[in-house]
Amino acid sequence: MIEEILTVEKEDIATLTFPKTDVLEDINEIKMRLSEINRALALGNLEHSKIKIFFEDSESKKMVHTTVWAVTDKNVVLKQGVLIPIHRIYKLF
Repeated sequence: MIEEILTVEKEDIATLTFPKTDVLEDINEIKMRLSEINRALALGNLEHSKIKIFFEDSESKKMVHTTVWAVTDKNVVLKQGVLIPIHRIYKLF
């Protein structure tokens, strides 16, 4: 069975609820995620390039196509201060 991924607008992310558990378990996948986040940040700041962020809230897997503006130790920051917790992100590209 293929799980459907819902595409959302970045403005809708502020209304989502995020559990405290990490969506990734493998340490190598977690390291790869941090590398992808840093790459997305560089692309956003230097070239204003949009990337796809695949993440999961309390209801389902979702995807947003947006620019990463900043990164904190716990969140990816999008335009207008919208936050996605790093521990809820599967992949960025």
